[in-house]
Amino acid sequence: MMFKKLVITGFLLVIGISQSALASSDKPLAKWSPDFDPSGAEYTYLLANVSHPAIEGVGVGFRIRDRVWKETGGQLYVDFRPLSQLGGEKDVLRKLKMGAIQGMLCSSVAAANLSPQLGIVNLPYVVDSFDKLDKFRATPELFTPFSECALRQKVRVLDITGYGTYGWASTTPITNLADAKKVNFRIAQAPVNADIYKAWGLKFTALPWPDVPQALQTGVITGLDHSPIVCNITKKFEIAAYFTEVNYAQGLFIHLANERWLKKLPKNLRATLLKVIAEESADTRQRTRIQQQQQIAAAKAAGVTFYQLTDEQKQKLVEMATPVYKRWGEKIGTDYLATVRQQLGH
Repeated sequence: MMFKKLVITGFLLVIGISQSALASSDKPLAKWSPDFDPSGAEYTYLLANVSHPAIEGVGVGFRIRDRVWKETGGQLYVDFRPLSQLGGEKDVLRKLKMGAIQGMLCSSVAAANLSPQLGIVNLPYVVDSFDKLDKFRATPELFTPFSECALRQKVRVLDITGYGTYGWASTTPITNLADAKKVNFRIAQAPVNADIYKAWGLKFTALPWPDVPQALQTGVITGLDHSPIVCNITKKFEIAAYFTEVNYAQGLFIHLANERWLKKLPKNLRATLLKVIAEESADTRQRTRIQQQQQIAAAKAAGVTFYQLTDEQKQKLVEMATPVYKRWGEKIGTDYLATVRQQLGH
């Protein structure tokens, strides 16, 4: 079953990278065009994302596309649509629940709108490193509840990729928490992020991603809560030339799929699709580690100064976030949150 192109609506949310920011032509996805003709596919998996495949955690969509096509003998076509071609994240989540699309690489901050339990990965110093993310994914006791928490809405979490570790890009140096209190941070438009920054006693403004460049240039914001991968690729470091490695969370893409569609897919094709998604997602998590190192090195070479918070300062952030753990623990499930924190060595 093939799907017609949907009208592009909405705006880039959270981590979306505009076409103009990265495109050197009017066809920014030309290099990712398939080398096969998908018109003969018997089944189509329409997969959406708001961001740009220059980020490894997004580019996985095309790697999944090509492998699934080959391994199903052209029976199943993964029609991957990044760059907000199918709308902003809230709009795409709605389409996913309705079954208008079959899959979505959803940013972790937006995913909590689908189910509060998905917000567990956004809490400070819970799934805060690449190693913890791999352990979270590989441990059924931790990942299975995460995977199944949105089944009441007919959506299943298949896997996880990402865009690096969160920190603070800023126009002035932030070497400690006292420096941070002088900065007005842009944060994602997500309740969990607002709760974190309130608990930390930091100034913040929740802005749509497309508004960030002008806000930085005009001084409306003087800091940016994001990962070095995104900050460097989207040239935010040209204005905010300092980065503090707070490392309080991993920026993630949650691979969501419509459960009803999955169940209707023939068993052999479903098994191949799930196998390829799992293998390519695991590979992409390793690619993201490398990409973060590369982007940090490139940023440093271009003159960006990096700082690290001390262990004592990070522990202070954990202590200040106590109300956040309590509030979101009630939404997520206190026992589940406690199990995750214990298993990951908090």
